Amino acid sequence: MKKVFGILTVLAVMMFGMTANVMAQEDAPAPVAQEQVDLQEAEEAPAAEEAGVVGLHKALKIKFIEGGAGFMALVAFCLIFGLALCIERILYLNLSAINTKKLLNKIDEAWAANGVEAAMEVCRNTRGPVASIFYQGLSRYSEGVDVVEKTVASYGSVQLGLLEKNLSWITLFIATAPSLGFLGTVLGMIQAFDKIQQVGDISATVVAGGIKVALLTTMWGLIVAVILQMFYNYILSRIDSLVNEMEDSSISLLDIVVKYSK
Repeated sequence: MKKVFGILTVLAVMMFGMTANVMAQEDAPAPVAQEQVDLQEAEEAPAAEEAGVVGLHKALKIKFIEGGAGFMALVAFCLIFGLALCIERILYLNLSAINTKKLLNKIDEAWAANGVEAAMEVCRNTRGPVASIFYQGLSRYSEGVDVVEKTVASYGSVQLGLLEKNLSWITLFIATAPSLGFLGTVLGMIQAFDKIQQVGDISATVVAGGIKVALLTTMWGLIVAVILQMFYNYILSRIDSLVNEMEDSSISLLDIVVKYSK
């Protein structure tokens, strides 16, 4: 054990010595040749950035700021809240998906062993809209197969409404983002014409600022709309898949109810 501590002490001393050496080198004045190299690199850096050697995220950030704080903040608001709603829906839909065939087999086995109450208990202990629909239908088993069928259909509509919750807000943000961009375009053009009126000359330098703002707001509004639209279409496809699964499994449940009603 003492040897281990001794080795660690030696390593610590060596590391401390190396650190002190590096710090001393950093504090020491650089040679003239090194200063010339640093000055040359500093002079070449802006030229390299102007030539396009800039990260994509940095370039997007610059363009976002150049679009104007007012409208860009509103467009960013649409993107952030729209994405938040999309992520919430995706998580909810993923948690709603279950193996319906396995659930139906469990219901069949439980009903065969201990009756309809055991089948209802299986549904109660299973997450998702399909299990909720099955539970509501089995709870009306004593009233007849027709009542079970109507209950399943009615409660299926309720679960469909829960699956489509907040979709209207997502579509609102999809429509609002490009509209804000177009509104920024109009205001940018108005600014350009105001400058023309003030200066009394139609030159590129006079109108470039306003036109640039107009195009940037339109671009960002369309980008936000495209991003949210892709998420929205994915959510719709997931909902369609779940609805088809709910309808198919509901028919299978009615077959089980008919089998044990005889």
